[in-house]
Amino acid sequence: MLEHILLPLDGSTLAESVLPHAIALTAAFKSKLTLLRVVYAEPQNNQRGIVNPIDWQIRKSEAEAYLQSVQSRLSDIEIDSDIRILEGKPADQIVEFANNEKVDLVLLTSHGKSGPSAWNINSTVQKVLLRTFSPVMLIRAYMQKTTELQGLSYERLLIPLDGSKRAECILPMAKAICKAHGSKVFLIHIIEEPKLPRQTPLSEDVITLVDTLRMVNTEEAEKYLKGVEQQFEDIQVESIIESSEKPTVTMHDIVDRENIDLVLMSAHGYSGENRWPYGKFALNFIVYGTTPLFIVQDLSRDELEKSIAEKYAEQTKGH
Repeated sequence: MLEHILLPLDGSTLAESVLPHAIALTAAFKSKLTLLRVVYAEPQNNQRGIVNPIDWQIRKSEAEAYLQSVQSRLSDIEIDSDIRILEGKPADQIVEFANNEKVDLVLLTSHGKSGPSAWNINSTVQKVLLRTFSPVMLIRAYMQKTTELQGLSYERLLIPLDGSKRAECILPMAKAICKAHGSKVFLIHIIEEPKLPRQTPLSEDVITLVDTLRMVNTEEAEKYLKGVEQQFEDIQVESIIESSEKPTVTMHDIVDRENIDLVLMSAHGYSGENRWPYGKFALNFIVYGTTPLFIVQDLSRDELEKSIAEKYAEQTKGH
């Protein structure tokens, strides 16, 4: 299932926080692992856009030496890997390689050479997430739990489901990880309560209507999750249904409460739009989550509508 995993590295300790995850997945799925380093040098203004060729060669040699050192460390624990060095802007090259090579997973760390920041992800990661159509796993560099390369496992997985087929795109991957790591999986369904902003108390009729709607939704959710549970043969499953006026907040609270090791979700759910690469839940967890996050993109390149910025960039390219 994960035949080819892509691991971009920039030479920093923060970026290497993803290595235990790369090893855990590569070992479990016998995947091909590609270590990627993108070499990019900003042209100096006084050089009219010309990059010093000697400096450029030094950068490439340093990048190759670094990747070889990582490759050697992985080889010592019987993890085989390939090395690729590309030239250009990091985000563009990572996206192009992932899409052209049809990799099965891009492993990203939230921060790298530019160092930690108040932003939950750096700009390169943001660009890759918005442009690659491969499944992506995002690791929070500031939440690294271990410096040991081996021994990492995903014991408690969380899967948000809203009853849609789009949200279920993550299930095959989740089942495969559960079987490989002996994980327990939590199936989560949040019932969004109706928002009735008023300056006066609700009438008894309205309160009864809201309670009835909540009861019907809960019954339907229970039936739905029982059906999903049956797909997880020989896997420990727990379903959680909660009602909330703020579903995303409740989801984060459940992640913390259940000590989740890995959150897995589809990029879109029932209300997902083809105008955007991620729905509200996925985008919220990208921007605000702190737990390792695995996202499967349910849209192809052709299905996702181009943004106005993309169209403008294409029209003005070369001008």
